[in-house]
Amino acid sequence: MARRMQQLDPGYTAEVDTVDEPTWHQLLKGFADANIYQTWPYAEAICGRRNMSHLVLRKDGAIAAIAQARIAKFPFINIGIAYIRWGPLWRGAAGESHADTFRQAVRALRNEFACKRGLVLRLLPILFDVDAKCFSTVLAEEGFSSAPEHERSRTILMDLRPSLEELRDGMLAHWKRELKVAQRNALETIEGTEPELFDLFIGIYKEMVSRKKFIEPNDIYQFRRIQAQLPDELKMKIMLCRSGKDPCSGLICSAIGNTAVYLFGATSNMGMKSRGSYLLQWKLLERLKTNGALVYNLNGINPTKNPGTYKFKNDLAGRNGRDVRFLGRFDSPGSLLSTLCVGCGDSARGMYRTLRRFQGTVRDLRLGPRMAN
Repeated sequence: MARRMQQLDPGYTAEVDTVDEPTWHQLLKGFADANIYQTWPYAEAICGRRNMSHLVLRKDGAIAAIAQARIAKFPFINIGIAYIRWGPLWRGAAGESHADTFRQAVRALRNEFACKRGLVLRLLPILFDVDAKCFSTVLAEEGFSSAPEHERSRTILMDLRPSLEELRDGMLAHWKRELKVAQRNALETIEGTEPELFDLFIGIYKEMVSRKKFIEPNDIYQFRRIQAQLPDELKMKIMLCRSGKDPCSGLICSAIGNTAVYLFGATSNMGMKSRGSYLLQWKLLERLKTNGALVYNLNGINPTKNPGTYKFKNDLAGRNGRDVRFLGRFDSPGSLLSTLCVGCGDSARGMYRTLRRFQGTVRDLRLGPRMAN
């Protein structure tokens, strides 16, 4: 054993890899903090079916928390890492949350992956800086250490509880003006989940990537494979805006639990003046309100490196948005060999990212300021 296991509090029990894919997706529906990164197809697309694991925590027999882990380790030996993105899930469908449930969930995960399997356990929980006082203490007491401060990413959370009129009124003036222009442009919107729509979006997205000359943060084709495997009720929402026959703008959003997440957005070369991206976001807000979403996570901002996208998201959320930082990444060490190997891997990835940033800086100096979406 890599570390000493801690007993769960009375009434709590944990089970590992006892559910199949349909059952897992049924369990997701019971949590307000459910998200695409905890769906079965996401983990399978990233690491393969053999390299994923599912933990279910019960309290007095009832489901209290769940977590899906992606495993990366050397073959036949327990040296490696278990990675949990946007988990564990522990907030009930009604939004209730209990710090003790979170504590027992991370304790059960540490017992299984760090202590029993000897893997480094890496958590990226859905917690923000406002949660720091309580949950940083819980994680530290349960054997987790936080990553460096600079690795904490930012996002904007838009409150969807106000009426549509209030949401529009809360937008900043520039965004409202652009939306008015888009609504006068006689654009047609299309929405659905079909693979044909995904392919149309990929065409716009690739055109934008080529125009902006940036390195893609996510593999769009990987998400297309995920979409094909997701059950209908969990599929990503695809929205396209068409001017004439050709799509000019598009977005992809995932709405699972009570929070919608903006995943991809793109505008074609011909669509730059149509303002279609503004119309699509407004149509998406209408859809999210109809479907009962409470929060819209605009999923990542960097005012310094990408000021155009930051302004677009910030002006959209306006008075109804909160600029927040994730609480960060938390690691619990496994065996000595796992900890050493993962540390070496982190250092290598850090050097690679530094090189990419340097290459990006040189490219930006040559090309001039980036264009907004």
